[in-house]
Formats: sequence, structure tokens, C-alpha cells
Amino acid sequence: MKIYTKTGDKGTTALFGGTRVPKHHIRIDAYGTVDELNSWIGLIKDQPITAETKEILNIVQHKLFTIGAILATPPEKETLKNGKNRLNISRISESDCELLEREIDAMNEELPPMTHFILPGGNQSVSFCHIGRTTCRRAERISCLLNENEPIDPTVIQYLNRLSDYLFVLARKLSKDLNAEEIKWIPEKNS
Repeated sequence: MKIYTKTGDKGTTALFGGTRVPKHHIRIDAYGTVDELNSWIGLIKDQPITAETKEILNIVQHKLFTIGAILATPPEKETLKNGKNRLNISRISESDCELLEREIDAMNEELPPMTHFILPGGNQSVSFCHIGRTTCRRAERISCLLNENEPIDPTVIQYLNRLSDYLFVLARKLSKDLNAEEIKWIPEKNS
């Protein structure tokens, strides 16, 4: 498989199923942002974290590739003429979201209650989690916008929402594990 095809040299690209769209199309922006998020997850995985967390992040990366494939497929191209689903991959499920919820709950049990917003930072690994979280929120926003124009599987949006929560709690957990200071945002009073 050649890396360069030259088919995008004029500013268009093909969606799954062959439809060509401009590279700035909302669908391209949605799965491109999910791809960016996946790269941040890879960087987080390379940090000094537990083997269990690395395994969860590995699962997340696979799910993000699935989401990318779903987002790259316009609704009219999802089904073949014989009625079969063009994407011969498993979908994002409630159980995928529940895995993240269980992980969030388990980490939260080890953390002090949150009384204020927390400023990103304190440690490089923690900061990577926050960058991943904000990239995930952007992927979620773009997917919601896409959904307003062309409906997508609602579980995709749910998964992205839960994943951003997971990354936030992971940042807090890493702050604790790495003895990094969690800096609270305390608003200044008007004088």
C-alpha cells in the first residue's frame, strides 16, 4: 500500500464508501480530531503509569479507531445493497462506556474529594492527560455538530464524553501517584 496517492492534492478526500468531500468537511474534522486524540493517548501510555492503566489505554486506542471508522462512513454508505453493514467491525457499546465508568469509580475511591476546579499541570504526565482530555472534548463537540447534520451512532458521543471524564480523573490519579501538586483554581474576588 502506497502512503501517497495524490488523490488529495486538490483539497478533497474520500470517505469510507468512496464519496469525495473537501478536507475541511465536518466529518473529516470529526475523525481527524479523534485521530489526534488517539495520538495523545499513545503519549500518555508511554508515561510512567501502571500496566493496568496502559492496558485500559490500549483498549481505548482500539475503540478510537472504531470511532474513526464510524465517523468516516456517511449514513447513506453504511449499508450495502444486500442489507449488510459495510463496516464489518464491532460497534461502540454500552459496555465500552461502562468499562470507563468502572475505571473512573475505582480511581475516584483513592482520591480526595474535589472541592475546586483544578488547573492543568503539576507534572508532564498529568499535563498530557489534560491535553488528551481537552482534545477529547473537542472531538465530542465536533461529533455533536456532525450529528446535527448527519446522525451518527449516539454511543459514539457517549463514549467520547465518558473518555474525557476518564482522562480528567486519570490526571488526578497520576497527580497523587507521582506526588505532583494539584493546584486548585480559586477565583480572585473583585476589589
